[in-house]
Amino acid sequence: MRLSPLLQSSSVVLFLHLTATFSFALPVANVPNHDPVERRAGGFDLSFQRIKTHSLSRRDGEVTGEIGLGDNSDLLYTVPIQLGLTLTSVHLDTGSSDLWVTTDACTAASCGTLTTPSYPMSSFNASGSSVTMNYGDSTTGTKASGPIGFETATLAGIAIQSQLFAAVNATTNTVVQDGAAGIFGLGFPAGSDIQAAVVEAQSGPLKPTDNFVEDTYKYGPLLARIASTSDGLEDDVFSISLQRSEIDVGNDNGTLTIGKLPDGVDNSSLTWVPVRLYSPSEGGLSPPTFASDEVYPFRWEIDIDSVYLDGKLLSNSTVPATGGVDNNRVSALIDTGNSLIRGPSDVVNSILTTVSPSYNPASQNSLPILDCTAAHTLAFQIGGKMFPVDPRDFISDTKATNTKTCQANSVVATDPPGVGALFRWSLGDPFLKSTLVAFHYGNLTHPSVDPPRIGFMSMVPENSDALLTQAVEDAQNAGSFEATSESAPTASAAAEAKSAITIVPTAAAFASATSASSTSASATLTVSSTNTGSGSSGSSDAPQPTQSAGSPKASNAAGGLRLDDGRLLLSLCQPKAEGLSNWITTIMATRTWSMVLSVGISIVVTILM
Repeated sequence: MRLSPLLQSSSVVLFLHLTATFSFALPVANVPNHDPVERRAGGFDLSFQRIKTHSLSRRDGEVTGEIGLGDNSDLLYTVPIQLGLTLTSVHLDTGSSDLWVTTDACTAASCGTLTTPSYPMSSFNASGSSVTMNYGDSTTGTKASGPIGFETATLAGIAIQSQLFAAVNATTNTVVQDGAAGIFGLGFPAGSDIQAAVVEAQSGPLKPTDNFVEDTYKYGPLLARIASTSDGLEDDVFSISLQRSEIDVGNDNGTLTIGKLPDGVDNSSLTWVPVRLYSPSEGGLSPPTFASDEVYPFRWEIDIDSVYLDGKLLSNSTVPATGGVDNNRVSALIDTGNSLIRGPSDVVNSILTTVSPSYNPASQNSLPILDCTAAHTLAFQIGGKMFPVDPRDFISDTKATNTKTCQANSVVATDPPGVGALFRWSLGDPFLKSTLVAFHYGNLTHPSVDPPRIGFMSMVPENSDALLTQAVEDAQNAGSFEATSESAPTASAAAEAKSAITIVPTAAAFASATSASSTSASATLTVSSTNTGSGSSGSSDAPQPTQSAGSPKASNAAGGLRLDDGRLLLSLCQPKAEGLSNWITTIMATRTWSMVLSVGISIVVTILM
């Protein structure tokens, strides 16, 4: 597996990207293949249903957006996104950090059979860099590669200019055959191969990491960039809820909400816990010289107190960690790109043999079979509160027409903690179908000022056991379990994109974000149509950073994307600036200094006269 360029610059460590496909998120050794994608040879039941979407909120300059999700049989969750004039859908993945889509340069040999609109290379704004993104391990891994470019990205009625993405022309990732044009990584900048590749091309070696951290507002992941302009958002948060399309199809549709919590949900409804930070020795980001004491988040990962099965506390894993990382700390990755729950092999084997006494972990052909009406509850204690997996999400059918015998194949084993992957558990879609999760990036350059955190709210009803029994009875009467697939609501997304609020991150905004006395950034907001391709054969949204008079205009060329006047570096080297000096710095950075100076001179002259 290829090492991240960011980690190569410090020490030789194993940098594992989480999967954004149905295959293994991390290396899994000697574990039976219980991936649910294999359970139904006849393919998916494509009973499409339109998902309701909500309009963008525009209250007093505050920006929010909410959009429904597509669901391919609980294996793949997609969200519509517009890149320039191309509207397509991508797999929602909190376990990775990069945005990529297939292009019309793909062939059947290089990408397989595509099912979703691809990006036209005739509209491509090249950055001059390219990337190969690896997912999984050497046995089960997939990859995607292609050039990196800039485009206006519109998501849930919020548009952001000059967003980096990979225009993939070759991939082995199966999401492109199953309803997605690519992957939308919602992770932290430290995990972004795209940001690392472009910053390295612009500025040279990635260590020290000053340029990497400084340039996050320009080259970072999509939602991280939106979050860095959080003065424009109602709240610096995004949340995800996933729908159920197997066993007992849910009435509620999954949603991605940006800039606020969903309607009816407030902070007091959630249990908030801090994101685990990664030190450089653990595979995390080395701190920049202007914030040498900071420790940065690497993944959406949180500590868990304990794990329970049917109310009984499970013993902690005795499988040792590798690479010298903490062997006793138990944490979990929150990963929408993982269609399963993955955990320590010994604990997982204990769970499966408990619910299925005939299960033999030593046999690759053994399946954890159980009666479909057997309601088991796997629960994770987080922040002192229990968050169960709905019994309807704990099992799956062995085949659609077998309504009596099911299997507990939503829980599988994964590797022990190691450098670059400190977690023992990966809580994927079965957990996220049962739990509404809110994500707060915090301060991306000075995490100690505003630490990242995740909020949880259980969505499991008290009568979930009875609901499972009823779903099985309904399936037996119908002769098979119900299964649906829903396409991402691209039509609604297209309507919202026509009047999207556009966020234009600037160097001045980023300077505000990196001040240790401030936890958010200002943003330039405009209400406009995102018809980004007008006036040229390609998109016209190459990076336009704030520039002083006389400074050269940024172009599409890779060499013309950096600021030349030193203002950004100055502001970052003084993160604790306060009072008058901080005010002056802000005024200078926003290019209104000449007006202020003129007014000041006039006042002085008037007083003297």
